[in-house]
Amino acid sequence: MKHDRKIDNGVVSVSSLWADASMYYPLEVEPYTPAHWFAKGKHDTAFRTKPTIAIELVKRAQALTVPFRAVVADAFYGSHLGFRGDLAALGVPYVLAEKPSHAWWHPEGEVGSAYALAQAAPWQAAQPGHWQLLRRRFRDGHTERWWALEAEGGPYGRAKAERLVIASTDPATLPEATTWYLVTNIPAPGAAALSAHAPASVAEVVHLYGLRIWVEQSYKQVKQALGWAEYQVRADLAIRRHWHLVYCAFAFCWWAGAYPALPARELAEDATQPLHEAQGQAELVVVPIAGLGEKKRPRPQRRRGAQHVALGLTPRPSVAGARDHAVALLARVVGQGPTARLATAPGLALGGARD
Repeated sequence: MKHDRKIDNGVVSVSSLWADASMYYPLEVEPYTPAHWFAKGKHDTAFRTKPTIAIELVKRAQALTVPFRAVVADAFYGSHLGFRGDLAALGVPYVLAEKPSHAWWHPEGEVGSAYALAQAAPWQAAQPGHWQLLRRRFRDGHTERWWALEAEGGPYGRAKAERLVIASTDPATLPEATTWYLVTNIPAPGAAALSAHAPASVAEVVHLYGLRIWVEQSYKQVKQALGWAEYQVRADLAIRRHWHLVYCAFAFCWWAGAYPALPARELAEDATQPLHEAQGQAELVVVPIAGLGEKKRPRPQRRRGAQHVALGLTPRPSVAGARDHAVALLARVVGQGPTARLATAPGLALGGARD
């Protein structure tokens, strides 16, 4: 999640997103109102921080019985101890990023930060030590070698309430852009007695956090393809309605993509039939997303006659047969998404560009 401090010409939101290794789906969104808009600022009872909103979205997911393996978020939320404590109180498993500078109280001479723990673990290509090799495969077909470490130190360890998993493309130099410091309350294999959550290997923890890339992908797609930021209203309710329409459009794109071989007439006749049920069970809910308002971009000029609203009238009340355009939108929404599911589960990960 990318956190933007700009508030001019923009609306900030916090959203929940369901995702697995092959797709994602936005669940809910809540606008965030900065403290200066309230009479008493941060002390106003109506003011809600982003972590507070995020916890509310997690509770809603639980109330809706949305199945998920873990809550995933970046360091803005991972470094918020109150957010982590609230998740633990709810009995929710999580994989949250921390900053490399994350430190804890420690006696002089002992390792006292996440970055120092990574540095203290010896690694050489021929002798990786405790670092485990992971391979990440991306949608364009290329693969990357990553290394993961089950760090032991301070409040973290296999036998403690929280684990610290460090993943990097280069354990020797620990590049900032491609090194993750992940805190999780999911127990390690063999230590399941410490927690009610199902255990996860180091590879699975890295994989779970890798799914967070759908957060970046989703905002890029709903903004650029579906007009998330293209509204001229200012009222809270009007903005929410616009966002819900975008979500509906997104759902329609996924639905239309499930019928690639049906002509327009068959699609229209099938519009009143139940939708196909997804195979398997959802694995993950990713919360939250930092929805960032952005300055309005000029709208592209449309050529007259270049497109049609629908392919024809439907034979009975149903969705108009605008299938061709929905499929085109779907191609934009998912065509450049993160990696597809790999054949082997260990080391499964996602990748892509940040918005």
